[in-house]
Amino acid sequence: MTLTRTEFDVLRIFTMNEPVLHAPQVAHATDLPPEMVEETLDTLTHDGFISSGRVTQKGAEALEPYRVDSAVILATDLYPRFAPISYEEPKGLLKVRGEILIERQIEQLQAAGITNITIAVGYKQECFFYLSAKYEVKLLVNHEYAERDNGWTLWLARELLGNTYLCPSDDYFAANPFERYVYKAYHASVYVEGSTDEWCLGTDGGERIVSASIGGHDSWVTQGHAYFDRAFSERFIPLLGQALMQSENESKPWESIYAENLSSLDMEIRRYSSDIIHEFNSLEELEEFEPGFVSHVSSPILDNITQVLSCFRADIHGFLPVSQGLTNLSFRFSVNGQEYVYRHPGIGTDKFIDRDAETQANTVAHRLGVDRTFLYEDSKQGWKICRFVRNARNLDPLDPTQVKRAMELCRSFHESGARINATFDFFGNGVSYESLLEGHGAINISGYYELREKVARISAHASGDGYPPCFSHNDYLPLNFLIDEQNGMDVIDWEFAGMSDPGNDFATFVICSQYDEGKAEEALSYYFGGTPTFLERRHFWAMVVLGGWCWYVWALEKDAEGAGVGEWESIYKSYAVDYVDRVLTWYEEGE
Repeated sequence: MTLTRTEFDVLRIFTMNEPVLHAPQVAHATDLPPEMVEETLDTLTHDGFISSGRVTQKGAEALEPYRVDSAVILATDLYPRFAPISYEEPKGLLKVRGEILIERQIEQLQAAGITNITIAVGYKQECFFYLSAKYEVKLLVNHEYAERDNGWTLWLARELLGNTYLCPSDDYFAANPFERYVYKAYHASVYVEGSTDEWCLGTDGGERIVSASIGGHDSWVTQGHAYFDRAFSERFIPLLGQALMQSENESKPWESIYAENLSSLDMEIRRYSSDIIHEFNSLEELEEFEPGFVSHVSSPILDNITQVLSCFRADIHGFLPVSQGLTNLSFRFSVNGQEYVYRHPGIGTDKFIDRDAETQANTVAHRLGVDRTFLYEDSKQGWKICRFVRNARNLDPLDPTQVKRAMELCRSFHESGARINATFDFFGNGVSYESLLEGHGAINISGYYELREKVARISAHASGDGYPPCFSHNDYLPLNFLIDEQNGMDVIDWEFAGMSDPGNDFATFVICSQYDEGKAEEALSYYFGGTPTFLERRHFWAMVVLGGWCWYVWALEKDAEGAGVGEWESIYKSYAVDYVDRVLTWYEEGE
């Protein structure tokens, strides 16, 4: 039998209370009019669902389709907006008001009788493993958490979805929002006054959600958990799968796919007071909820800042994530009116970056005036603090004036005579990355070894061209240039620096600017201050091939580590594949 909403609400109340309830108590608990409660109680009693003030076996059977089967807690994300704390520890494992956020949620679910709980993990997944033994929960790993959003996580969890709670791991519920029986699919929501960049919900004359869009003002927004009933899950899972099979949807959150299919997905809004569901989008918001949090939270990053800048934690404000690079995590902050950037080493970077060499390179670049932003780097742990350049812009690779400056600048530090105790050879480093890659298993990529053999021949030819190693950046791409409001130019991020072939910086610049042959030749003429000779062109184009191969293998290894670089993998590869035969011909047959 299908229960009406009113019958369900009244019957559910009787499962939650041991003492016999009377109509006024039920009306108070359900917010239903007393006369409606009286009428519903008569119906439920007449139909045999309630007897002597208690739920009968028949009543329990009627409630069974509404019983919550399971819960999936989403704990895959890095939460970059919560820098710097989330760089050190998953946000869901923070202790807030004396309780670990995800543990509090698990205990609230279990208190509601929901014991089939799965934790979906990704970022720093090993930090969550203890929960399996402590609470007898299951773990589901999303190995692609860095490239794909929670839509993919739900797809991995699709067989777990029925009557299921879906919960962010990092929310703090002041009161337990979970129930053993739920009538219909819903999304929790709180009202936000003013502008917001959250998902804003609109409803029909009842509570069904009929619109969902990011951003708005004076709106009910998604916050906290969602509940999928079985009908919703059965309808949503195929739609989710169809969407994720399209490349443009691979990184979409589940909410976007839901919003695109509102007409065929029946979900209600469930409104909560803002003092029940607490969502912390920044360290400042959590500090407001728990004054003193920043002062007592365990954070080596905050300790590093206080030591380098001779300040107190209370002096540090304005944490903002910086657009993430391919290897590291960075955030911006201010101390006593001055702005800085903290660079946190990314996952697996210790395997292929010599932080001692990077520290030497940063020091040299600062001394040469090439990087005026550098302040301090820890050569053992790899973290770094620099000055933040307000209103800086990156180099525009399509602006000939800027490209000319960049080529002249790299030639100047190539010829500076500066030295550091590190080398960087495209082919040699590529072979090192290859060894790391093979640690994950055999390289079964069509054409890989044929390309490698040709690249090895080019490396041997180029080594005989007689170019002495010089101080080089080796990651000389437009995003690593900062141009300030006075048009001053700084080159940052020297983690791949070493004594290298002078063609390395030109090659990386060409590849990462995605230049065609004409643009590359123009940049080469800027480097040489005129038209290069055939031998110069041959050598520097050899470096383009070697650089493309080196960064391609590096990208493959990053992907194997679970921190892939997306489309850049194919871009790097293309510069090796597209030019390898021509350069070999130049060396082996002549111009």
